[in-house]
Amino acid sequence: MENFTPVSALIGGTLIGLSAVLLMALNGRVAGISGLLGTALFGAPGDRAWRICFLGGMIAAPLIMLLIPGEARPSLAVDITASWPLLILGGLLVGFGTRLGSGCTSGHGVCGLSRLSARSLISVLVFMAVGMVTVTLMRGSLAGLIAGGAT
Repeated sequence: MENFTPVSALIGGTLIGLSAVLLMALNGRVAGISGLLGTALFGAPGDRAWRICFLGGMIAAPLIMLLIPGEARPSLAVDITASWPLLILGGLLVGFGTRLGSGCTSGHGVCGLSRLSARSLISVLVFMAVGMVTVTLMRGSLAGLIAGGAT
């Protein structure tokens, strides 16, 4: 929470909500990123173009931000302190969880909750609980064991 800025968070949240609403209103589709990615890669050929454009916009947006001159440009600096094996394990666990939960945090959290889906509510509660437990464990003695050092 060191670099939290309420204005940028509000703008970002508004843009995420707006994109989800527009995708549902104009395409009748849920903006669940894991589902969009999976069907963009392995879905029916006639249904891939809009998915690739949506995902491409998500990749292009931060790159376009780099064009903003001077101090108005938001910082994109990220400090990753975890080891590569831990990052790979985390990515695999997220992918497994996404399949197990029939969707990702964006699909359930942004789109499912707004549609009052009970399945999404349960999924979000599980996501949040597991995230809290994980952070608690990683900040405790488990972090030292995984990193190969002592805490």
